[in-house]
Amino acid sequence: MKKLLLLLMLMVAAFAMQSFGASELPAAEAATAAAKSPLCGTIWALAPAMLAIVLALIFKEVYSALFAGVVLGACFVTQFSPLATVDFVVNTGLIEGMKSTTGVFIFLVILGAFVCMINKTGAALAFGQWAQAHIKSRIGSQFATFFLGILIFIDDYFNCLAVGSVMRPVTDAKRVSRAKLAFIIDATAAPVCMIAPISSWAAAVAQYSAGTGYNGLELFIQAIPYNFYSLLALCFVVMLVLMRFDYGPMVRYERNALLHGDVHTVLPEQAVQEQMQQAPRHGKLADLIVPVLMLIGLETFALVYVGGILDGKSFAEALSATDATVGLPWGAIIALVLSVAYYRIRGVLSFRSAMRCIPKGFIAMVPAILILTLATALKNVTTALEAREFIAFHMEHSAAGLVNFLPAVIFIVAAILAFSTGTSWATFGILIPIVVSTFDPTSPLMFIGMSACLAGAVAGDHCSPISDTTIMSSAGAQCDHLSHVSTQLPYVLTVSAVSFAAFLMAGFVHNWFIVFPLALGTLFITLLLLKRYSAKAHADKD
Repeated sequence: MKKLLLLLMLMVAAFAMQSFGASELPAAEAATAAAKSPLCGTIWALAPAMLAIVLALIFKEVYSALFAGVVLGACFVTQFSPLATVDFVVNTGLIEGMKSTTGVFIFLVILGAFVCMINKTGAALAFGQWAQAHIKSRIGSQFATFFLGILIFIDDYFNCLAVGSVMRPVTDAKRVSRAKLAFIIDATAAPVCMIAPISSWAAAVAQYSAGTGYNGLELFIQAIPYNFYSLLALCFVVMLVLMRFDYGPMVRYERNALLHGDVHTVLPEQAVQEQMQQAPRHGKLADLIVPVLMLIGLETFALVYVGGILDGKSFAEALSATDATVGLPWGAIIALVLSVAYYRIRGVLSFRSAMRCIPKGFIAMVPAILILTLATALKNVTTALEAREFIAFHMEHSAAGLVNFLPAVIFIVAAILAFSTGTSWATFGILIPIVVSTFDPTSPLMFIGMSACLAGAVAGDHCSPISDTTIMSSAGAQCDHLSHVSTQLPYVLTVSAVSFAAFLMAGFVHNWFIVFPLALGTLFITLLLLKRYSAKAHADKD
């Protein structure tokens, strides 16, 4: 009943917003859309994503929230025709959503099988024992997670799941909450890929820059020093760990982990509990390191192979032309076969036991796969409603006269678009052509504007509950998804606010060597003030 009332309130609010002057797309495009729903290309197009976000945050349950957003969007597209709505939800939403992410699903299942095999051999326990002997503190375990996340920069999906599976035993032993682990994983996934020239993200940016008259990879590299959000997000993690300080909902999770050994706070999934209760075997540290290194090496080769490195392309060219949804499962399948053979030769895991890990890996990844399917379905719905075109149109036609303020405006628009749709790739796919056509090619604002576009896309994606990277971070840490979203949100907003100020400054001071240190100092002072305020609040409470 509460959800129904909330849905009706949102619909009334959307009608009110539209009646107060929300403009539509140009007349030329309106003629094309005559056969479509009149809600396409209007502010209504944002309502399904916002409904999903609001329901997820209010009711702490993400499956029905995403599905409600898909249904509402389907109703808008089909103009509330019952049979057409069901058909749209099933075909365009769910089935097309699963088709577009099939490669990711295969990759997730294989990684789930990897985690299961590592646990069955006792390699995770062996790594935990080694880490306990060499990593002496909670700070050390968090820094180890941070540095491992930086080292795995090829792809954010791979980063999230690989870092999570390797570091979970270590952080659990040092009483670091799963919510904190998920945050560190997330903060070293997309932000790292966004400043790494050799990554699937750089390849995507190069692809979206095609036809603009620029070398996409060169444009990406030139924009790296101004990508304030990604750089500050990494610095933020280091500051937070060194200061031994948390704020917002994360405080409760970290306190429960430190004082009571409860790293979950929210009860973990049954699959996680079963995995934690598995009896360890006689595995060694090498039984974790060798398969993980094989996986990293084969994934790197698979990405450039799919991109055409054997056809005479350079490493950078092959990476810019690759398809991660093909390359990742390609490399993971070979790595899985070799790992099974390795464990069989070592005598730590029988072939039959290894095969049993495949369905168990699938079961462990079902929550992530389900959320990813529904989130992709929601993206398909917002695409059909022309939400991207609506935002792009208003962005392009409001740019005149802003000049030096434009980077900050681009950052905000990109963040809102990525947060609403749950995808940063689509966001900078929309905005890059606009940015390139807006700025003078000889002006430093070209690279600053490009950085603002990329940074805003990462920021919005970083805190969106329907983002695939956010979902993967929850899966990698085996943390309740909404716990991860709620604890991470205050941190993302803090870094985003400082980044906005940095882009505002960069619009006038076209020198990152001046702007970035000032932004870094601002972030440090902000954390000091938050720590002092938090300490005072706890003292008053006591």
